[in-house]
Amino acid sequence: MSQLLTEYIHAETKGAAGAPLVFTFHGTGGDETQFHGLARQLMPDAHVVSPRGDVSEHGMARFFRRTGEGVYDMDDLAARTDKMTAFVRSKISETGASRVIALGYSNGANIATAVAFKHPEVFTDVIAMHPLIPWQPDPQPGLAQSRWLVTAGETDPICPAPLTRDLLAFLRDQGSDVHEHWHPGGHELVQSELTAIQAFLR
Repeated sequence: MSQLLTEYIHAETKGAAGAPLVFTFHGTGGDETQFHGLARQLMPDAHVVSPRGDVSEHGMARFFRRTGEGVYDMDDLAARTDKMTAFVRSKISETGASRVIALGYSNGANIATAVAFKHPEVFTDVIAMHPLIPWQPDPQPGLAQSRWLVTAGETDPICPAPLTRDLLAFLRDQGSDVHEHWHPGGHELVQSELTAIQAFLR
């Protein structure tokens, strides 16, 4: 696959030899800096790679196109899932990391989840903050080898709680090691989520 098809603008911090590799994926309108520093704080020795979404929605960076709130361009999602998988694999090859962690929020959680659904061997751990998976994924037995933390707001108007619970049920049906954390608010990130992430990574 050509460099044109696999390259992203990204932030990268080299870690210690043999350390985990953490990918961070920003939300709509964010960029490669949104969670890069957080990942370094959570895992100071890790390699951290943070790509910037290459789709523009009214000037806001995203990882794939949508036609409305919660309505995805599924063909575009499929193509960009393949592109992100190639990018992730190239960084795994460069670092030689055996533990590969995805940390994504909202649109970033969605692209990480899409990669994991299609290529479950890529990430060992997925931290999906406020994901929205509005389609019925196909069974994926390979997910039994992965650990998941899903964080969400009970009153999130963008990622409705019932869809988040459907995602949790799907992951458990695949045999994934699933952890969940809920807060009473909406789409915002709160301190208790960061505490849950710290515990999950330990």
